[in-house]
Order: sequence, then C-alpha cells, then structure tokens
Amino acid sequence: MISKKLSLVISFNKTVDAMSVEEYCIKNSVNGRLIPLPKEISAGCGLAWKCDISMKEEMIKIFDILNIKYDKMVELLI
Repeated sequence: MISKKLSLVISFNKTVDAMSVEEYCIKNSVNGRLIPLPKEISAGCGLAWKCDISMKEEMIKIFDILNIKYDKMVELLI
C-alpha cells in the first residue's frame, strides 16, 4: 500500500493554465507534478498541481510570473 503524505494541491479553472505551470516547472527544475483532480476538490479543470507544502510561496510567485490564477490551493493527505 502506498503511504499518503501531506501535499500542496493546486487546482485550475483552465487546462491550458495547468499545462503552462507544468511547462514552466519542468524548464526551471521546480519539483512537483500534474495529477488528476482529487475528488476532495472541485474545479473547472480536471488537473491539479501537486508539490511539497513547503513550496507554497514559490508556487504563488510562479503564478505571478506566468500571470495565471489558480482556483484553489489546499493541503491534502494524498
């Protein structure tokens, strides 16, 4: 059984925003990954970004750089 870990999960209104964040993070070696939207969150897009909870401030800066608005930013045990 896979152990669960407290993670920062960020949902999006648009798939294009999720893909832009993923592209930026890959190019800039930012840890995290796109995941299917967890059932605990509802959003306009079926994808979410999952990363360590310590990255909250860094992710907010990335959204500012990309001029992207996220839907929700929550801590989930997943």
